[in-house]
Amino acid sequence: MSTPQEHARLMRQASAAALAVAVGLALAKAIVWWLSGSVSLLAGLTDSLLDGAASLINLLAVHYSLRPADDDHRYGHGKAEALAGLGQAVFIGVSALLVSVQAVDRLLHPQPIHAQLLGIAVILLSLAATAALLLFQRHVVRVTGSTAIRADSLHYRSDLLLNASILLALLLAQFGFGELDALFGLGIAGYILWSALQIAREAVTVLMDTELSPEVRERIAALAGAVPEVIDVHDLRTRISGTRWFVQLHVRLPGEMTLSEAHQRTETVERAIHAEFPRAEVLVHTDPPQAVGELH
Repeated sequence: MSTPQEHARLMRQASAAALAVAVGLALAKAIVWWLSGSVSLLAGLTDSLLDGAASLINLLAVHYSLRPADDDHRYGHGKAEALAGLGQAVFIGVSALLVSVQAVDRLLHPQPIHAQLLGIAVILLSLAATAALLLFQRHVVRVTGSTAIRADSLHYRSDLLLNASILLALLLAQFGFGELDALFGLGIAGYILWSALQIAREAVTVLMDTELSPEVRERIAALAGAVPEVIDVHDLRTRISGTRWFVQLHVRLPGEMTLSEAHQRTETVERAIHAEFPRAEVLVHTDPPQAVGELH
């Protein structure tokens, strides 16, 4: 089982790796776009520049979100990750608009594409670097459940498709179909905008304290209900903040229990839930038998 310290290390590494990849690819694409004039390459350059800005915001947000709870933030700083996701959505949406404007201009005023082979080489480099980054991000998300790294991974997945589209546009230009370059730019811009909306939706879900999935909530209730002498489980509430889950629930216990015995049962419930969901911070309230509650 991974520790919080391991989660923090992986999240910092993933955010730093994303920034390094974005900056490196932006430099390579800038050089080749200057030589080739390709709108598709400009789309890739614009996206990489905004990726770099978004990844920098993400890096800072991850570092802030990992700060421990303090007197002013008793639930920690995890929602900084969701705010970073919204920032990424804005950057990516702006990149889609910029690429669209340039693509329309190129459709109205066609220009030849130069240095196609050099462009193909830099896009192949982009595909390799982005694929490697995505594999690492997938591992980090699986281990930590980080909202910020998941948002980063989503827009780098769109980058992978973007770079594949640019490669196809440059290959077609090699065979005399250079006019398709601007059309590919428009298609890429549309996909980038769709990705931005996906990232924003996930970030808003966290900021609005949306409940965990019904399957997870049912499992939490089942784990609590399986503890000996727990009569029923009700008023289950959950939310996410960064990599942490916050779980609150009520359990009914026999009225003849002493306060000490009831406290021991609540600790058993908390341990049972935490054992299966280690990122959960669990708070259990006890009710006497006559208290009627229902599972929400």
